[in-house]
Amino acid sequence: WEQQALRAKRVAIAGMGGVGGVHMLTLARFGVGAFSIADIDRFDIVNFNRQIGANVATIGRPKAEVLDEMAHAINPEIRVRRFDRGIDESNIDAFLDGVDVFIDGFDFFVLDIRRKVFARCAELGIPALCAAPLGMGVGFLAFLPGKMSFEQYFRMEGKEETEQYLRFLVGLVPRGLHRAYLVVPSRIDLAKKRGPSTGASCQLCASVASIAAVKLMLGRGGVPAVPVHQHYDPYVGRLVATKLRWGNDGPLQRLKLALGRRSFAALAKRPPEQAPDLSPRSPLEEILHAARWAPSGDNGQPWRFEITGDDSIVVHLAAPDPENPYDYRDGEHILLAGGGLLESLRIAASAWGRNMEWHCVGSDRPAGPYRIAVDFIPADEIEPDSLHAQLHLRSVDRRPYRMCKLTAAQKAALTEAAGTVVKVEWHESLSKRWKMARLSGMATDIRLRMPEAFKVHQKVIDWDRAFSPDRIPSGALGLAKTSLPLMRWAMGDWSRMQRLNRLSGTGMARLQLDYVPGLASAAFFTLRLTDGPPIPGQRADTLLRVGQSLQRLWLTATRLGLGMQPALAIIAFAHYGERQHQFSTESALLRKAGNLGSTFRREVGGESSEYFFIGRIGVSTPKLPLTRSVRLQVSELITNSVADSR
Repeated sequence: WEQQALRAKRVAIAGMGGVGGVHMLTLARFGVGAFSIADIDRFDIVNFNRQIGANVATIGRPKAEVLDEMAHAINPEIRVRRFDRGIDESNIDAFLDGVDVFIDGFDFFVLDIRRKVFARCAELGIPALCAAPLGMGVGFLAFLPGKMSFEQYFRMEGKEETEQYLRFLVGLVPRGLHRAYLVVPSRIDLAKKRGPSTGASCQLCASVASIAAVKLMLGRGGVPAVPVHQHYDPYVGRLVATKLRWGNDGPLQRLKLALGRRSFAALAKRPPEQAPDLSPRSPLEEILHAARWAPSGDNGQPWRFEITGDDSIVVHLAAPDPENPYDYRDGEHILLAGGGLLESLRIAASAWGRNMEWHCVGSDRPAGPYRIAVDFIPADEIEPDSLHAQLHLRSVDRRPYRMCKLTAAQKAALTEAAGTVVKVEWHESLSKRWKMARLSGMATDIRLRMPEAFKVHQKVIDWDRAFSPDRIPSGALGLAKTSLPLMRWAMGDWSRMQRLNRLSGTGMARLQLDYVPGLASAAFFTLRLTDGPPIPGQRADTLLRVGQSLQRLWLTATRLGLGMQPALAIIAFAHYGERQHQFSTESALLRKAGNLGSTFRREVGGESSEYFFIGRIGVSTPKLPLTRSVRLQVSELITNSVADSR
């Protein structure tokens, strides 16, 4: 008898997109016999991530028409009234005629007609349900006859448009469970009417709303009415029910609204995050698109691509900057980064059925800039490299790691990945990690006291963007959040940094950047050549191959779930100290560098000139990357002018 009752019921759904379409099909499978549906939009590729009617065959077709067909494919006897021109004041009553339950499927940013439909439902005594997709969960509100109305809950009357959006958002998410895993807050842009979405949350919305609708239509009761709000999020594994007795007019909600205004105002002032390049690309451009994620010092990306054919490029590597104290040993780190890029190109090419060959075609001077000719050779039976998926996942992780040792299998995999060009030496015991952390702290003390390094830090730290395309976001430096405002102030002027160093020294920075993460790791490791120093005349080729080995080791660490952080400042300043090179206008720093060099020889077992890389490694904590360096777009990296390669 209940199936027969549902067959006689009519449900109105406004919007056949993210939630509306799956609402209709779920209720059709329940046995609901009649629907009134409205939508003016057509399906497009951007709908594929969440809308049940979106597929290759429906691109360009009206959404309401497609969902009508899908519902009839489930139940050929279903009765559907379509409102293909949408809903306005002139047809609200026709849309709601004979309706037993209304379910909100409007786009988030459609507020004016939404408010009018909910108001008319209240006047006609029609239950009105709202199941909102929130991250990977669902927020549910039921506006039932005789209970609190939509306007009494959200309090939008007389407010300007952006304020209405904010009030709708705060009312939909009073507890905000999904904020814990929202990586890029700026993706919520009320002014530009954009927000993130997932298909899973739309499915959850349909489950919650359709079950509530069935209970209401069958008189089973038990559907809590507004001001009760329910939020279920399977990602965090929580269900909360919140009762907002005064809706958005309550004191706590007013506080949230005030904080929301400040938050969105601050986001509006920040530089925009880099938008993904979604334009179609050739295989060569796809290879460059993946390989550009190779690591480089301070995210400097010292390479530019000159396309010389359908399957060939010349990589231009920049020359070292004589005023940059980190450009030590004739720009060695630039060649290591270039080698990492070459390995990334080789791995990316394998995914497009190509082998890769490269050779250095020379430099105008010993320290560069270098030019590297790269050819991609189609191969019929090449398998995609197993590390391809790690190219854009690999990043510098400066956080403390879990306090557990590397397994024998992990070390064997990392050593094998490094190959035969370099020798991997492990520094694993607590005492050895302490010694390496101390070396790192000595390097930090030097660079925080050096005016030349200060100028570099000013250029490379991005204080405004969580995802910086050409610098290091401040949140990824490894400093505690409480220390960042003070450091930002000090980085505004060298006199401020000097004042800070005189008053408090560099101890707190060394504790946060070196000692704590150094001890909270599985090991430090060093890389040096297996066969001794590079042969004269082959330095560039040798260092490029070392960079390839390092990148393969780093990608393997990423695949194994390990975090990694370079500690190249140790080598840079130990190098200056060993050679008594006056690298700074602050003469006292030469003594500190000399002390670092002698300590390096004693603790590591050789001169810094023998080593090309020092890294810290360990099991990463499972937290989202709320900030990280990203990369310039391929279009910004392609040049046909050597002069533009800097």
